[in-house]
Amino acid sequence: MAIILKQVVPWGRSADEYCHMFALNEADLSCQILGVGDGPASFNAELSPMGCNITSIDPIYAFTSQEIAQRVEETSQDMISQVWDDCEGFVWERFANPDDLGKARLKAMRLFLTDFERGKQEGRYVTASLPTLPFDDKRFDLALCSHLLFLYSEQLSSDFHLQSVQELCRVAREVRIFPLLDLARNKSLHIEPVSEYMTKLGYKVDICYVNYEFQRGGNHMMKISRVKSVGN
Repeated sequence: MAIILKQVVPWGRSADEYCHMFALNEADLSCQILGVGDGPASFNAELSPMGCNITSIDPIYAFTSQEIAQRVEETSQDMISQVWDDCEGFVWERFANPDDLGKARLKAMRLFLTDFERGKQEGRYVTASLPTLPFDDKRFDLALCSHLLFLYSEQLSSDFHLQSVQELCRVAREVRIFPLLDLARNKSLHIEPVSEYMTKLGYKVDICYVNYEFQRGGNHMMKISRVKSVGN
């Protein structure tokens, strides 16, 4: 089914947020990285000029920068209003308040928009989505899935989660997923099934603390890595 842009709420995060959400160090940033569901995040736009090898995927990349920019303008204020209505559900350390958050998000999204058309031509932005990816086995060293799996626990089925995680592990040697809470800030009901399933397939699954918490209680990621029995 084709994505309909008017149903999309673009919400971009910065490279600094990615580095904290996924506990990325210099060695990680030297890897070939796949950003999954990156949308209008500025992770790729900020770090690619510094020599990082990042490929971002998202279904909204089927649209032009002008179309995405228009949707950003249409939805950003409503998003900030919703955060104001739910202030207690967030930790206000990185951002002073919802308006400050909005400024940071718009800055990240505008950085993305200035980079998008060139990055698309260079193959850094690819129109694709889970649970099936257009990449060869072990194409990437590290796959980062931000605010998609686990967050949308009610909207995305258990089968979708299992298929998606297995697909990520097919194309990358290590997978990191953040956050582990759903939209209601409860621990995702898919965490245990995914952990058990991937462990049975021979992968190592770790739940790791990260030095990032905006969604209250959301300061852990799942790390899934290959072991020798899986083909290293």
